Amino acid sequence: MSGLAARYIAGWRRVGGALLLCVPLLDVVLLAATVISVRNGAEPSIWHGLSAAYLGITVVYGHSTLRWADQKFAQRYGNAPKPTTPTLYGRQAIVAAWLSWLRFLLAYGISVGLTVGLIALVGGVQEGAPLLVWLNPLTKILVYSVIWPLITTLRPGTAPDTQPDGEPS
Repeated sequence: MSGLAARYIAGWRRVGGALLLCVPLLDVVLLAATVISVRNGAEPSIWHGLSAAYLGITVVYGHSTLRWADQKFAQRYGNAPKPTTPTLYGRQAIVAAWLSWLRFLLAYGISVGLTVGLIALVGGVQEGAPLLVWLNPLTKILVYSVIWPLITTLRPGTAPDTQPDGEPS
């Protein structure tokens, strides 16, 4: 937020850009702090598991989320035009829905991999049981979120009707 505010509200484009580049650095710091905490004998907790889940999601969605926020700030404070989003239907809608789900599958896989790595670091499942807590909601989201691509595959929608002048009706 501070990077976007510096960039658009204060007009410090370079400072704002530098602050935005620090966002992935915070993820690396979080990962390092989690590993150091666990390696130094801290009792594995639900918070260590949360950091693994968070990192998996931010690795996959962080860049696109920052790009979205940058567009919104540019529109609101930088007088940029509103970005156009195409209406998806048919094959495009099906591909977009499945790609979205596959992105979450990737985030899930990274989160699970980091969790398993932390469990191995603490000495096994017995000691690392609190780390597994976050896999339950992530797995539920993964399973429930496949409903949207399935529905889209069955009912992908049709092209919007257009009038002779090319305007949607």
